[in-house]
Amino acid sequence: MAEHRFTYASHFPCTARELYDWHARPGALERLIPPWESTRVLERTGSLDPGGRVVLAMHAGPVPYRWHARHINNVPGQMFRDVQERGPFARWTHTHRFIDTANGALLEDRIDYALPGQALLPGFTATRVDQTLERVFRYRHATLRDDLLLHQRCSARPLRVLISGASGVLGSALRPLLTTGGHEVWTLVRRRPDRSRGEIHWNPEDGQLNLTGLPAFDGVIHLAGDNIGEGRWTTDKKRRVVDSRVQGTGLIARTIAALPVRPKVLLSASAVGFYGNCLDCCMREEAPAGADFISDVCALWEQSARPAEEAGIRTVFMRIGVVLSPRGGALRRLLATSPLGFCRRFGSGEQYISWIGINDMVGAVLHALSCDSLIGPVNIAAPRPVTNALLLQTLARVMHRPLLPPLPAGLLHTLYGQMATEVLLGGCRVSTDKLQRSGYLFRHADLETALRHLLGRCTDTARSARP
Repeated sequence: MAEHRFTYASHFPCTARELYDWHARPGALERLIPPWESTRVLERTGSLDPGGRVVLAMHAGPVPYRWHARHINNVPGQMFRDVQERGPFARWTHTHRFIDTANGALLEDRIDYALPGQALLPGFTATRVDQTLERVFRYRHATLRDDLLLHQRCSARPLRVLISGASGVLGSALRPLLTTGGHEVWTLVRRRPDRSRGEIHWNPEDGQLNLTGLPAFDGVIHLAGDNIGEGRWTTDKKRRVVDSRVQGTGLIARTIAALPVRPKVLLSASAVGFYGNCLDCCMREEAPAGADFISDVCALWEQSARPAEEAGIRTVFMRIGVVLSPRGGALRRLLATSPLGFCRRFGSGEQYISWIGINDMVGAVLHALSCDSLIGPVNIAAPRPVTNALLLQTLARVMHRPLLPPLPAGLLHTLYGQMATEVLLGGCRVSTDKLQRSGYLFRHADLETALRHLLGRCTDTARSARP
């Protein structure tokens, strides 16, 4: 059975020990899984020491399977090695090496593998595997480098942070970013909590949230809220959208304001929809609220945090743009509903979309958490908004799919009613000057660069090597 080797190496602006320590922290694996892959961590026992195990839920096309891996070697600060115990490969050994250099450190990922059935299509099969690994490790190394630089800029003592909405698209990306930076994360859950995992029960509808007797939190990040961008806005849907934001925000704000030791900061989600439909203006944070449903929701949402402000807690209203991630939200829906190509535009296609990639989104949250001068409303979006037509054209180019006829506004109105008017056909262009002046540096300010990174469609292969 033929053996193959794949190697990918990159230089990082830190020490080998710092690279190793990052990999040893909770959330490292989750942080490195590319967002275009439907991979989940099902089980984890132990650490990087020999005997530690991980079980992953993965897919080969439409076929699901489980990958069982075990750590077999570990030299702290220098290397660790894991092998496949059960999975699709005949053999698989992954060696992670961390080597100090004159001006930083080198990370080398080396994979030795063999596939069953090599005699059938040896060259083709190995090439396909290497191409897949190239995409995966290009993403992993780029994300790791950007994360390390972000943590260096946001360097502070380890923080204890409480998050609501931690299981959502944003929360599930934010938590591993924080834990790999050395921060301690607790989460609010509606089910029976597991205190060993840092879970706290809450029920916003019934006003249930008790933080007494717990360690003091340095910051609270409130992300929970009913999804506003799916389906028609029935009367019941609108009520859920409003209540999920007003009740949850008010409960958190009142609870932390009453604590004997209050958190220093509350980051509360809002949206650029605060400004309403504004085609001709670039909206800054001091602009008034718009006059549509989403604007009303955002205004009420932010007002609900007033008890925290009045208690002297630094309160930041994160007016979030359209977050792009293949794991959820608008981008996932576009990819899932457009296997043959993308509509050329929705309606006129002139409506602006203030977008932001998921990694910049969570990066901006960490920045806001650690930047004491940032307070009040802050637009969190990329600095280069695009029109709906340009978004779809760029996505088609990145995915190598054709552009199809446009979706008429009338059809969207028939299907989605008011939601189509405000979300699909409305738009808003916002300024990010406040965020950038506070010191945040974007990973991907350009839409095409962001999409290529998130979808594994980059072309740079200079750092890989296959003997």
